[in-house]
Amino acid sequence: MSRIGKREIELPSGVSVELAGEAVTVKGPKGQLSTPTHPKIVYAIEDGKVQLTRVDETRIARAQHGLRRTLLANLVEGVSKGFSKTLEVIGVGYKVSTAADTVSLAVGYSHPVEFKLPAGIEAKVEGNKLTLSGIDKQLLGETAARIRRVRPPEPFKGKGIKYENEVIRRKAGKSGGKK
Repeated sequence: MSRIGKREIELPSGVSVELAGEAVTVKGPKGQLSTPTHPKIVYAIEDGKVQLTRVDETRIARAQHGLRRTLLANLVEGVSKGFSKTLEVIGVGYKVSTAADTVSLAVGYSHPVEFKLPAGIEAKVEGNKLTLSGIDKQLLGETAARIRRVRPPEPFKGKGIKYENEVIRRKAGKSGGKK
């Protein structure tokens, strides 16, 4: 039995789950999201809880059990609380700014890099920290990864764009082995 799949999903107040056709729709105070269902998984909604069970014990059903439960739990958390990721811009002269739905990154290139944010993602800048927030966890993670790809952190001085809690393995420079 999947350890993750057999756990119930508690629905916070103000959040409703609807099973319509081949998709599960979750509505909450922050918005509405949906995810596709799988024919090997059965959804049971009762008393403010959602329980997922498998139809059979095939390999596909076992794999989908935990996945579908996690996707649904992410939707419930997204429409009730939301998600956020923080990126740090580190380097001399490196700057980040926002205007409407665009993030402007000055990270050592001859021109600032303009990054257009997808719908549903908001950005806020405090000094050298860029905080992205939204209700869709997958879209938020993909957006943060694409911004980080503009200038990933390098191992010698640590310059670049990194996640707030990311640890960069540092290397010694050319004269690192000499004394």
